[in-house]
Amino acid sequence: MSRKYKFHNPTAAYFVSFATVYWIDVFTREMYLKALVDSIRYCRAHKGMELFA
Repeated sequence: MSRKYKFHNPTAAYFVSFATVYWIDVFTREMYLKALVDSIRYCRAHKGMELFA
């Protein structure tokens, strides 16, 4: 499976899901949570991503 996902319809809403390696507790460890939040903020500011949930 390709890791380079492409979204072809810029006006559509997409559902994105992911899994972590070794069940890392992303939302309780500050270091991992910060990386996730920073990535989402970057996508919203520079790539036009809208977050609905």
